Amino acid sequence: MKAIVLGMGQQGKAVIHDLEQSQIISQIFAIDIFESDESLNHAIEYLEKMGYSKTRPIRMDILKQKDIAGEFLRLDIDVVICMLPIELALTAAKAALDLCIPFVSSNYTYDLKVLDDLAKEKGSIILPEMGLDPGIDLVMGRLAIEELDEVHGLYSYGGGVPAPECADDSPIKYKISWIFDRVLAVYIREGRLIKNGKLHLVPGNEIFREENIHEIEFPEIGTVEAYPNGDAQRYVDIFGLGSKLVEMGRFALRWPGHSKFWRTMVDLGLLEDTPVRINNTDISPRDFLTECLTPRLQFKEKQRDLALLRVEAWGIKEGEKVKITYDLSDYRDLETGLFAMNRTVGFTSSIAAQMILQGKITEHGVLSPVKHVPAREFIEEIKKRGMKIDYRIEKSD
Repeated sequence: MKAIVLGMGQQGKAVIHDLEQSQIISQIFAIDIFESDESLNHAIEYLEKMGYSKTRPIRMDILKQKDIAGEFLRLDIDVVICMLPIELALTAAKAALDLCIPFVSSNYTYDLKVLDDLAKEKGSIILPEMGLDPGIDLVMGRLAIEELDEVHGLYSYGGGVPAPECADDSPIKYKISWIFDRVLAVYIREGRLIKNGKLHLVPGNEIFREENIHEIEFPEIGTVEAYPNGDAQRYVDIFGLGSKLVEMGRFALRWPGHSKFWRTMVDLGLLEDTPVRINNTDISPRDFLTECLTPRLQFKEKQRDLALLRVEAWGIKEGEKVKITYDLSDYRDLETGLFAMNRTVGFTSSIAAQMILQGKITEHGVLSPVKHVPAREFIEEIKKRGMKIDYRIEKSD
Protein backbone atom coordinates (compact mmCIF):
# COMPACT_ATOMS: atom_id res chain seq x y z
CA MET A 1 0.00 0.00 0.00
CA LYS A 2 1.07 3.56 -0.69
CA ALA A 3 0.99 6.58 1.63
CA ILE A 4 1.40 10.31 1.11
CA VAL A 5 2.92 12.36 3.92
CA LEU A 6 2.12 16.05 3.54
CA GLY A 7 4.93 18.08 5.05
CA MET A 8 8.50 16.93 5.57
CA GLY A 9 9.19 18.94 8.68
CA GLN A 10 10.11 17.28 11.96
CA GLN A 11 6.65 15.75 12.48
CA GLY A 12 6.55 14.54 8.87
CA LYS A 13 9.96 12.93 9.28
CA ALA A 14 8.65 11.00 12.27
CA VAL A 15 5.69 9.75 10.22
CA ILE A 16 8.06 8.66 7.45
CA HIS A 17 10.32 6.87 9.91
CA ASP A 18 7.42 4.89 11.32
CA LEU A 19 5.93 4.05 7.92
CA GLU A 20 9.33 2.85 6.73
CA GLN A 21 9.20 0.16 9.43
CA SER A 22 5.70 -0.98 8.42
CA GLN A 23 5.22 -4.25 6.58
CA ILE A 24 1.98 -3.06 4.97
CA ILE A 25 3.46 0.10 3.42
CA SER A 26 5.31 -0.40 0.14
CA GLN A 27 5.85 3.20 -0.94
CA ILE A 28 5.80 6.65 0.68
CA PHE A 29 5.58 10.00 -1.09
CA ALA A 30 6.90 12.91 0.99
CA ILE A 31 5.20 16.10 -0.25
CA ASP A 32 6.62 19.54 0.55
CA ILE A 33 7.20 22.90 -1.11
CA PHE A 34 10.98 22.33 -1.54
CA GLU A 35 11.42 25.93 -2.69
CA SER A 36 14.79 25.26 -4.35
CA ASP A 37 16.64 22.37 -5.92
CA GLU A 38 19.02 22.61 -2.97
CA SER A 39 16.23 22.01 -0.44
CA LEU A 40 14.96 19.06 -2.50
CA ASN A 41 18.48 17.62 -2.61
CA HIS A 42 18.75 18.04 1.16
CA ALA A 43 15.56 15.99 1.55
CA ILE A 44 16.97 13.26 -0.70
CA GLU A 45 20.24 13.26 1.23
CA TYR A 46 18.35 12.99 4.52
CA LEU A 47 16.36 10.00 3.31
CA GLU A 48 19.53 8.30 2.09
CA LYS A 49 21.36 9.03 5.36
CA MET A 50 18.50 7.48 7.33
CA GLY A 51 18.57 4.39 5.14
CA TYR A 52 14.98 4.80 3.99
CA SER A 53 14.20 2.79 0.88
CA LYS A 54 10.47 3.37 0.41
CA THR A 55 10.27 7.17 0.43
CA ARG A 56 10.43 9.57 -2.51
CA PRO A 57 10.19 13.36 -2.02
CA ILE A 58 7.91 15.28 -4.37
CA ARG A 59 7.69 19.05 -4.80
CA MET A 60 4.17 20.46 -4.36
CA ASP A 61 2.73 23.66 -2.91
CA ILE A 62 -0.71 22.82 -1.48
CA LEU A 63 -1.74 26.49 -1.66
CA LYS A 64 -0.84 26.86 -5.33
CA GLN A 65 -1.50 23.36 -6.68
CA LYS A 66 -4.62 23.61 -8.87
CA ASP A 67 -5.49 19.93 -8.88
CA ILE A 68 -4.39 18.29 -5.63
CA ALA A 69 -6.83 15.42 -6.08
CA GLY A 70 -5.39 14.81 -9.54
CA GLU A 71 -1.92 14.49 -8.06
CA PHE A 72 -3.20 12.07 -5.44
CA LEU A 73 -4.88 10.04 -8.19
CA ARG A 74 -1.73 10.02 -10.32
CA LEU A 75 0.29 8.61 -7.44
CA ASP A 76 -2.35 5.92 -6.77
CA ILE A 77 -2.19 6.30 -2.99
CA ASP A 78 -4.15 4.53 -0.25
CA VAL A 79 -3.92 7.06 2.62
CA VAL A 80 -3.05 10.72 3.19
CA ILE A 81 -1.25 11.74 6.41
CA CYS A 82 -1.20 15.51 6.90
CA MET A 83 1.53 17.18 8.96
CA LEU A 84 0.86 20.63 7.51
CA PRO A 85 -0.31 23.67 9.51
CA ILE A 86 -3.98 23.59 10.40
CA GLU A 87 -4.93 26.24 7.84
CA LEU A 88 -3.85 23.89 5.03
CA ALA A 89 -5.44 20.72 6.42
CA LEU A 90 -8.94 21.49 5.13
CA THR A 91 -7.69 21.96 1.56
CA ALA A 92 -5.80 18.67 1.66
CA ALA A 93 -8.70 16.84 3.31
CA LYS A 94 -11.13 17.98 0.60
CA ALA A 95 -8.81 16.61 -2.09
CA ALA A 96 -8.56 13.27 -0.31
CA LEU A 97 -12.33 13.18 0.17
CA ASP A 98 -12.90 13.76 -3.56
CA LEU A 99 -11.19 10.39 -4.15
CA CYS A 100 -12.49 8.65 -0.99
CA ILE A 101 -8.91 8.31 0.27
CA PRO A 102 -8.60 8.10 4.08
CA PHE A 103 -7.16 11.26 5.63
CA VAL A 104 -5.30 11.42 8.97
CA SER A 105 -4.05 14.56 10.70
CA SER A 106 -2.63 15.62 14.06
CA ASN A 107 -4.51 18.95 13.96
CA TYR A 108 -7.60 19.83 15.95
CA THR A 109 -10.87 18.97 14.17
CA TYR A 110 -12.21 22.55 13.91
CA ASP A 111 -13.03 23.32 10.23
CA LEU A 112 -12.71 19.68 9.18
CA LYS A 113 -16.06 19.03 10.87
CA VAL A 114 -17.84 20.62 7.87
CA LEU A 115 -16.82 17.56 5.84
CA ASP A 116 -18.58 15.09 8.13
CA ASP A 117 -21.83 14.67 6.20
CA LEU A 118 -20.08 14.37 2.84
CA ALA A 119 -17.56 11.88 4.21
CA LYS A 120 -20.39 9.72 5.54
CA GLU A 121 -22.22 9.97 2.23
CA LYS A 122 -19.13 8.96 0.25
CA GLY A 123 -18.07 6.27 2.71
CA SER A 124 -14.74 7.91 3.53
CA ILE A 125 -12.65 8.40 6.68
CA ILE A 126 -11.26 11.67 8.02
CA LEU A 127 -9.43 11.22 11.32
CA PRO A 128 -7.93 14.39 12.88
CA GLU A 129 -6.53 14.91 16.39
CA MET A 130 -4.11 11.99 16.09
CA GLY A 131 -1.08 13.52 17.77
CA LEU A 132 0.18 13.90 21.32
CA ASP A 133 -2.28 16.46 22.65
CA PRO A 134 -4.85 16.10 21.20
CA GLY A 135 -4.45 12.44 20.36
CA ILE A 136 -2.82 10.06 22.80
CA ASP A 137 -4.41 11.97 25.69
CA LEU A 138 -7.88 11.42 24.23
CA VAL A 139 -7.34 7.67 23.93
CA MET A 140 -6.03 7.49 27.50
CA GLY A 141 -8.99 9.58 28.65
CA ARG A 142 -11.40 7.14 27.06
CA LEU A 143 -9.72 4.19 28.80
CA ALA A 144 -9.85 5.98 32.14
CA ILE A 145 -13.53 6.96 32.05
CA GLU A 146 -14.56 3.52 30.76
CA GLU A 147 -13.48 2.13 34.13
CA LEU A 148 -15.79 4.44 36.06
CA ASP A 149 -19.48 3.92 36.69
CA GLU A 150 -19.89 7.64 37.33
CA VAL A 151 -17.45 10.35 36.16
CA HIS A 152 -17.00 13.39 38.40
CA GLY A 153 -13.83 14.84 36.88
CA LEU A 154 -11.39 14.57 34.00
CA TYR A 155 -8.10 16.45 33.75
CA SER A 156 -5.68 16.17 30.83
CA TYR A 157 -2.10 17.48 30.93
CA GLY A 158 0.42 17.62 28.10
CA GLY A 159 3.64 19.35 27.21
CA GLY A 160 7.14 19.28 25.83
CA VAL A 161 10.14 20.47 27.87
CA PRO A 162 13.91 20.05 27.81
CA ALA A 163 14.95 16.82 29.53
CA PRO A 164 16.07 17.43 33.13
CA GLU A 165 19.76 17.08 32.29
CA CYS A 166 19.69 20.00 29.83
CA ALA A 167 16.87 22.19 31.18
CA ASP A 168 19.28 24.55 32.97
CA ASP A 169 21.14 25.09 29.70
CA SER A 170 18.35 27.55 28.85
CA PRO A 171 17.86 30.75 30.91
CA ILE A 172 14.10 30.04 30.98
CA LYS A 173 14.36 26.21 31.21
CA TYR A 174 12.66 25.90 27.84
CA LYS A 175 13.85 24.92 24.36
CA ILE A 176 11.97 24.76 21.08
CA SER A 177 10.58 21.41 19.98
CA TRP A 178 7.51 22.87 18.26
CA ILE A 179 6.92 25.85 15.93
CA PHE A 180 7.69 28.69 18.31
CA ASP A 181 5.28 31.24 16.86
CA ARG A 182 2.44 28.78 17.46
CA VAL A 183 3.65 28.20 21.01
CA LEU A 184 3.52 31.94 21.68
CA ALA A 185 0.09 32.22 20.04
CA VAL A 186 -1.46 29.73 22.48
CA TYR A 187 0.16 31.59 25.38
CA ILE A 188 -2.61 34.15 24.95
CA ARG A 189 -5.42 31.74 24.02
CA GLU A 190 -8.55 31.65 26.17
CA GLY A 191 -8.94 28.67 28.47
CA ARG A 192 -12.33 26.98 28.87
CA LEU A 193 -12.74 24.69 31.87
CA ILE A 194 -15.55 23.15 33.88
CA LYS A 195 -15.47 24.13 37.55
CA ASN A 196 -18.13 23.18 40.08
CA GLY A 197 -20.24 21.91 37.20
CA LYS A 198 -20.21 25.21 35.33
CA LEU A 199 -18.22 26.70 32.45
CA HIS A 200 -15.25 28.71 33.69
CA LEU A 201 -13.47 31.05 31.27
CA VAL A 202 -9.85 32.13 31.66
CA PRO A 203 -9.06 35.13 29.43
CA GLY A 204 -6.06 34.61 27.19
CA ASN A 205 -4.05 37.32 28.91
CA GLU A 206 -4.62 35.69 32.32
CA ILE A 207 -3.72 32.02 31.82
CA PHE A 208 -0.36 32.57 33.53
CA ARG A 209 -1.85 34.29 36.58
CA GLU A 210 -0.90 32.60 39.84
CA GLU A 211 -4.50 31.62 40.61
CA ASN A 212 -4.66 29.65 37.34
CA ILE A 213 -1.45 27.66 37.91
CA HIS A 214 -0.97 24.44 39.83
CA GLU A 215 1.80 21.85 40.10
CA ILE A 216 1.81 18.08 39.60
CA GLU A 217 4.49 15.48 40.25
CA PHE A 218 5.78 12.85 37.81
CA PRO A 219 7.58 9.91 39.46
CA GLU A 220 11.30 9.83 38.60
CA ILE A 221 10.96 13.12 36.71
CA GLY A 222 9.91 15.73 39.24
CA THR A 223 7.54 18.65 39.65
CA VAL A 224 6.08 20.50 36.68
CA GLU A 225 3.59 23.33 36.58
CA ALA A 226 0.32 23.36 34.66
CA TYR A 227 -1.61 26.22 33.08
CA PRO A 228 -4.94 26.21 31.18
CA ASN A 229 -4.64 25.04 27.60
CA GLY A 230 -7.52 25.67 25.22
CA ASP A 231 -11.06 24.38 25.28
CA ALA A 232 -11.89 21.49 27.59
CA GLN A 233 -15.64 22.05 27.32
CA ARG A 234 -15.84 20.78 23.73
CA TYR A 235 -14.75 17.32 24.89
CA VAL A 236 -17.60 16.91 27.38
CA ASP A 237 -19.96 15.69 24.66
CA ILE A 238 -17.23 13.85 22.76
CA PHE A 239 -16.45 11.77 25.85
CA GLY A 240 -20.17 11.39 26.54
CA LEU A 241 -19.87 12.77 30.07
CA GLY A 242 -23.10 13.29 31.97
CA SER A 243 -24.67 15.60 34.53
CA LYS A 244 -22.48 14.21 37.35
CA LEU A 245 -19.40 15.90 35.86
CA VAL A 246 -18.05 18.55 38.22
CA GLU A 247 -14.52 19.32 36.98
CA MET A 248 -12.85 19.16 33.58
CA GLY A 249 -9.74 20.83 32.27
CA ARG A 250 -6.95 20.67 29.72
CA PHE A 251 -3.57 21.97 30.84
CA ALA A 252 -0.11 22.46 29.35
CA LEU A 253 3.03 21.49 31.27
CA ARG A 254 6.32 23.33 31.78
CA TRP A 255 9.14 23.36 34.32
CA PRO A 256 8.40 25.54 37.40
CA GLY A 257 8.95 29.25 36.85
CA HIS A 258 7.76 29.23 33.23
CA SER A 259 4.41 30.83 34.01
CA LYS A 260 5.90 33.64 36.09
CA PHE A 261 8.27 34.59 33.29
CA TRP A 262 5.63 34.54 30.56
CA ARG A 263 3.10 36.36 32.71
CA THR A 264 5.54 39.28 32.73
CA MET A 265 5.98 39.07 28.96
CA VAL A 266 2.21 39.05 28.44
CA ASP A 267 1.75 42.01 30.78
CA LEU A 268 4.39 43.92 28.80
CA GLY A 269 2.45 43.32 25.57
CA LEU A 270 5.26 41.32 23.98
CA LEU A 271 2.95 38.54 22.78
CA GLU A 272 0.55 40.86 20.97
CA ASP A 273 0.08 40.29 17.25
CA THR A 274 -0.73 43.88 16.21
CA PRO A 275 2.17 45.33 14.20
CA VAL A 276 4.03 48.40 15.40
CA ARG A 277 6.17 50.62 13.17
CA ILE A 278 9.91 50.63 13.83
CA ASN A 279 12.22 52.46 11.41
CA ASN A 280 9.61 52.30 8.62
CA THR A 281 9.08 48.57 9.18
CA ASP A 282 5.90 47.02 10.57
CA ILE A 283 6.45 44.08 12.93
CA SER A 284 4.33 42.70 15.73
CA PRO A 285 5.85 42.22 19.19
CA ARG A 286 5.23 38.48 18.91
CA ASP A 287 6.98 38.23 15.54
CA PHE A 288 9.93 40.16 16.95
CA LEU A 289 10.07 37.87 19.97
CA THR A 290 9.87 34.79 17.75
CA GLU A 291 12.77 35.95 15.58
CA CYS A 292 14.84 37.03 18.55
CA LEU A 293 14.41 33.95 20.76
CA THR A 294 14.23 31.13 18.21
CA PRO A 295 18.00 30.84 17.61
CA ARG A 296 18.66 31.13 21.35
CA LEU A 297 16.33 28.32 22.41
CA GLN A 298 17.53 25.48 20.20
CA PHE A 299 18.49 22.02 21.40
CA LYS A 300 22.11 21.04 20.90
CA GLU A 301 22.95 17.93 18.90
CA LYS A 302 22.98 15.45 21.79
CA GLN A 303 20.39 17.12 24.01
CA ARG A 304 17.03 15.47 24.57
CA ASP A 305 13.54 16.82 24.94
CA LEU A 306 10.89 15.23 27.12
CA ALA A 307 7.21 14.82 26.20
CA LEU A 308 4.80 14.37 29.08
CA LEU A 309 1.13 13.45 29.28
CA ARG A 310 -1.14 12.80 32.21
CA VAL A 311 -4.83 11.96 32.25
CA GLU A 312 -6.71 11.85 35.55
CA ALA A 313 -10.32 10.70 35.81
CA TRP A 314 -12.15 10.38 39.08
CA GLY A 315 -15.58 9.32 40.22
CA ILE A 316 -17.41 6.20 41.38
CA LYS A 317 -16.41 2.61 40.63
CA GLU A 318 -18.31 -0.25 42.26
CA GLY A 319 -19.62 2.07 44.94
CA GLU A 320 -16.25 3.58 45.89
CA LYS A 321 -14.63 6.90 45.07
CA VAL A 322 -11.51 6.31 42.96
CA LYS A 323 -9.07 8.19 40.75
CA ILE A 324 -7.52 6.63 37.65
CA THR A 325 -4.28 8.04 36.26
CA TYR A 326 -2.43 7.38 33.01
CA ASP A 327 1.04 8.90 32.58
CA LEU A 328 3.11 8.95 29.39
CA SER A 329 6.73 10.01 29.00
CA ASP A 330 9.02 9.91 26.00
CA TYR A 331 12.50 11.26 25.25
CA ARG A 332 14.30 12.27 22.09
CA ASP A 333 15.84 9.34 20.22
CA LEU A 334 19.45 10.42 19.73
CA GLU A 335 20.05 7.67 17.18
CA THR A 336 17.39 8.93 14.74
CA GLY A 337 17.51 12.54 15.96
CA LEU A 338 13.72 12.58 16.30
CA PHE A 339 12.52 14.64 19.25
CA ALA A 340 9.96 13.23 21.65
CA MET A 341 7.48 15.79 20.31
CA ASN A 342 8.11 14.50 16.78
CA ARG A 343 7.72 10.87 17.85
CA THR A 344 4.57 11.30 19.93
CA VAL A 345 2.85 13.28 17.16
CA GLY A 346 4.18 11.60 14.02
CA PHE A 347 4.09 8.01 15.24
CA THR A 348 0.52 8.50 16.46
CA SER A 349 -0.68 9.62 13.04
CA SER A 350 1.22 6.78 11.38
CA ILE A 351 -0.34 4.19 13.69
CA ALA A 352 -3.82 5.56 12.96
CA ALA A 353 -3.23 5.44 9.19
CA GLN A 354 -2.05 1.84 9.40
CA MET A 355 -5.05 0.88 11.52
CA ILE A 356 -7.33 2.30 8.83
CA LEU A 357 -5.52 0.38 6.10
CA GLN A 358 -5.76 -2.81 8.17
CA GLY A 359 -9.52 -2.39 8.57
CA LYS A 360 -9.35 -1.71 12.31
CA ILE A 361 -10.98 1.73 11.96
CA THR A 362 -13.99 1.47 9.68
CA GLU A 363 -16.67 4.03 10.55
CA HIS A 364 -17.18 6.79 7.98
CA GLY A 365 -17.21 10.54 8.51
CA VAL A 366 -15.03 12.91 10.52
CA LEU A 367 -13.97 10.62 13.35
CA SER A 368 -12.52 11.11 16.84
CA PRO A 369 -9.76 9.24 18.69
CA VAL A 370 -12.13 9.10 21.66
CA LYS A 371 -14.77 7.01 19.89
CA HIS A 372 -13.25 5.33 16.86
CA VAL A 373 -9.64 4.27 17.56
CA PRO A 374 -9.18 0.79 19.13
CA ALA A 375 -7.87 2.16 22.42
CA ARG A 376 -6.01 -0.74 24.02
CA GLU A 377 -4.44 -1.85 20.75
CA PHE A 378 -3.36 1.72 20.07
CA ILE A 379 -1.72 1.98 23.51
CA GLU A 380 0.18 -1.26 22.86
CA GLU A 381 1.41 0.14 19.54
CA ILE A 382 2.86 3.29 21.09
CA LYS A 383 4.50 1.19 23.80
CA LYS A 384 6.20 -0.85 21.05
CA ARG A 385 7.74 2.40 19.84
CA GLY A 386 9.44 3.03 23.17
CA MET A 387 6.99 5.38 24.85
CA LYS A 388 6.53 4.71 28.55
CA ILE A 389 2.98 4.51 29.93
CA ASP A 390 2.14 4.05 33.60
CA TYR A 391 -1.31 3.29 35.00
CA ARG A 392 -2.58 3.44 38.54
CA ILE A 393 -5.90 3.41 40.37
CA GLU A 394 -6.34 4.66 43.90
CA LYS A 395 -9.06 5.57 46.33
CA SER A 396 -9.94 9.25 46.41
CA ASP A 397 -11.68 11.56 48.85
